[in-house]
Amino acid sequence: MMKKTIGIFIVIFFKLNAQTYDGLTIFSSFSISSKNTVLIDNNQNVVNTWVHTNSPASHPYLLPDTSIIYPYRVQEPFLDGGAGGVGGGIQRILSNGTIIWNYIISDSIYQHHHDIEVLPNGNILILVWERKSAIEAESVGRQIIESELNEVWAPAILELEPETGNISWEWHMWNHLIQNVDTSLTNYGNISENHQLMDINYGIIGSIGGANGDWMHINSIDYNAMLDQIVISSRSMNEFYIIDHSTTIEEAVSHTGGLYGKGGDFLYRWGNPEVYDMGSEENRQLFGQHDVNWIEDNTLGTGVLILFNNGVGRPDSNYSTTDIIIPSIDDNGNYLMSSNSIYLPDSLINVYCEMGFFSGRQSSAQRLPNGNTLITSSAEQHIFEINAEGDITWEITSASMDYINRASKYSTDYFTDVSISEDFVIRPEKFRLIQNSPNPFNPITTLHYDLPENSHVTITIYDMLGREVKTLVNSTQDAGFKSVIWDATNDYGKPVSAGVYLYQIQAGEYISTKKMVLLK
Repeated sequence: MMKKTIGIFIVIFFKLNAQTYDGLTIFSSFSISSKNTVLIDNNQNVVNTWVHTNSPASHPYLLPDTSIIYPYRVQEPFLDGGAGGVGGGIQRILSNGTIIWNYIISDSIYQHHHDIEVLPNGNILILVWERKSAIEAESVGRQIIESELNEVWAPAILELEPETGNISWEWHMWNHLIQNVDTSLTNYGNISENHQLMDINYGIIGSIGGANGDWMHINSIDYNAMLDQIVISSRSMNEFYIIDHSTTIEEAVSHTGGLYGKGGDFLYRWGNPEVYDMGSEENRQLFGQHDVNWIEDNTLGTGVLILFNNGVGRPDSNYSTTDIIIPSIDDNGNYLMSSNSIYLPDSLINVYCEMGFFSGRQSSAQRLPNGNTLITSSAEQHIFEINAEGDITWEITSASMDYINRASKYSTDYFTDVSISEDFVIRPEKFRLIQNSPNPFNPITTLHYDLPENSHVTITIYDMLGREVKTLVNSTQDAGFKSVIWDATNDYGKPVSAGVYLYQIQAGEYISTKKMVLLK
C-alpha cells in the first residue's frame, strides 16, 4: 500500500498494471478549506496543480496548451436555493494559475449550473437555468408549480465566444414544449405523438433541497463534432436528449431547419419513455444518471454513448452502474424507434456493476482509446480504471473529506502546443503572444505570452502612429507561461487617452504584435 500527498488530496490506495491506459488524469477536489484542480500521471506524480478561490460546479476541462476551462460556483449565485450543481462562473486558467478570462453567468434571467462543453473552435457551450415566472409558465400550459418561489427554472444552452464575450448560438427548452390540457394554447397536442417535444406538465418544479425552481435538473452536456449534435442529461426526468447544433439561432427556436431538418426539437431521447407518454415505470432504464457522453472513435458505430447510471430510485434498491447505449440510426441520420414508438435500443449494455457500488451524486464515466473505462464515484471519492473484463487496472481513493465530482483522462500526446519535461514541469513548446484580456478594457488589462526557453524579453506599447508609449518588460526571463499588466499609463506614469494601441513582444528572434482597445 502506498500513501502519497497530492496537495491536500490523500491517496490511500494506488494500483497500476500494464493494461492501464497511458495518460494524465485531471479532477477537482474541494472542501471548506481548499479548492484544487490536480493533473496526475499513472504513477501518481503531480504534473500540475491549480489552486482556486471558488468550488467547482462540475468538472475542469484540459486544453492542449495545458490551460484549463474551470466552471465554478460564484460567491452569491442569483439562482440557488439548494438546487445542486450551482455555478455561475467560468474561467480559463494557465498552468501557472494565471486567469486568462473570467465570465459570470448569474443574473435575474440566466444562471449557469453544472457542466460546460469546450467546442473544437474554442467556443464554450454553457448549461443555464432560464428563469420563467408563473405567468409565463401558465401561458405554455403548466398546471401546477410546486416550488414556493412560484417560478420555473427551465433548461437552456448558451454558446460563448470567449475572445469576444458574445453569445453566438443558443437553445431554449421553452421553445420546444407540448401539453395536452389547454386546447386554447398553440402547443396543445398529443404527448405520445410529439416525442420531439417536452411535456411541460411532467415532473415537479423544485428539486434536491431548498426553495428553487429547478424543473429538469440538467447535469451534463457533451458535443459530437462528427454529427454536430449536443447531448444533455436530465437527472429529474431520468432521460437524456440529443439536439441539432447545426441550426442557426432562428432555426433553434423553431421545429424545422438545420442539418437534420427538425430545428431545435429533440432528435433523440432515451431512458424513460413514460415522460413522453409511451411507457410506464417498468420501461424506465435510467435512474438519476450523470455524465452522458459520446464514445469517440468507437468500433461499435457512430453515435454510441456512455454514462454513469447513479441508480437513485431503482425498484430493487439503490446501486450504480456504468452503461453504454447504442442508438439505431438510419442512412439519413434519423434515430429509429421500436414498433411501439419507443426510441431504440430496447436495453442498455452494462459495463460495470459491483455489489455495494453506489454514488447518488454527480460521478462520471469515460471510455478510453484502448477500450478501458475511467469511472469516478463521487460519493466514494474513488477514481478507477477498468479493462474490458471489468477488472480494475488503476485506482485512487481519497482519505480526506474532499469531494470529487468527476475525472477524465487525456493521452500523453494530447498536448500539441507544449512539452512536458522529465521533472513534470509543463512549459510551452513555442513562443506565443496571446490576446490581452479584457479587451476592450478600462483602465487595466493583462498581456499573456509563452516562452519555451530562457530569453531576453521586451514588450512595448505603441500608439497607432507608431510612437512608443510604454515599455512594460525589458529583462531576461526564464521559460514558462508569463503575463504582465498594463494600467493605461505611459513611461512617465501619466494616463493615456482612449483609442487603439499596439503591443509588441520580442524574445530572441521571435517578434509578434497585436492590437488592443482602451475605453474611457
